[in-house]
Amino acid sequence: MSRARDIQRVDLAARGARSFVRHGDRAGPVVLLLHAWGESLRSFDRLVPLLPPSFDVVAFDQRGHGSSDRPDAGYDVESLAADVTAFLDALGLGQAVMVGSSSGGYVAQQVAVRAPERVSGLVLIGSPHSLLGRTPFTDEVERLVDPVDPEWVRAFIGSFALAGEVPDWYLADRVEESARIPAGVWKRSLAGLVTSPPPIETGLISAPTLIIWGDHDDLLPRAGQLYLAGRIPGATFREYEGVGHLVLWEQPERVAADLASFVMVDIAAAAADLRGLGGPG
Repeated sequence: MSRARDIQRVDLAARGARSFVRHGDRAGPVVLLLHAWGESLRSFDRLVPLLPPSFDVVAFDQRGHGSSDRPDAGYDVESLAADVTAFLDALGLGQAVMVGSSSGGYVAQQVAVRAPERVSGLVLIGSPHSLLGRTPFTDEVERLVDPVDPEWVRAFIGSFALAGEVPDWYLADRVEESARIPAGVWKRSLAGLVTSPPPIETGLISAPTLIIWGDHDDLLPRAGQLYLAGRIPGATFREYEGVGHLVLWEQPERVAADLASFVMVDIAAAAADLRGLGGPG
């Protein structure tokens, strides 16, 4: 997946159409990438080329974002998780390692709670344990009108402290894609996130889990990340020094290396243990 993307579309029956890209060996372990609120599959452009070509990597635009359909409803976390499983069904994929950036990890948690058989592993990158209630962005998002001003998007992105360097082209792409999202989708998708019950409070996550967090994250406190790790049996918590909330933007090389190791070592070992106990795998 490079800046020149081969975008495909799939119809999720009554759930609408989604745009997606696919990269790597379709016989390899499936890795499904879930982007954050206000972004699109393009946010993974720097990560995907760094992943092993033996992985079957799929990224798709969640409802309302990127080139996917923009319905008026269905932005709660339960519906977004149902979109994920419908997407897997449409592509004939039984299981995937769910990799979620920020709120994309929140959706991944919901999939792991509601459809554990579809999740072979979970990688949460700067992902919240709870979004219930108001956010620092609620008031300004409520004031948005169409067309969304790219300067507002640039200022919004600038409110997240970047501890490391991010290429100018990548930042320009993020502004462009976010400005394409209608104001109504910004509002409805944020409302859906902050009114949904936190996934880890509604059920158990049993999948092997890697939690990645930047120690300069001014949005998600460390205590919340440790709480999240404590609620997921056997979860690995990895703290990146000198990195802010936008871990994926700042450290794609390190994320790729940790993700690859997690899939090839930790998840493979968990699958072997399950087979040894007579389970599927």
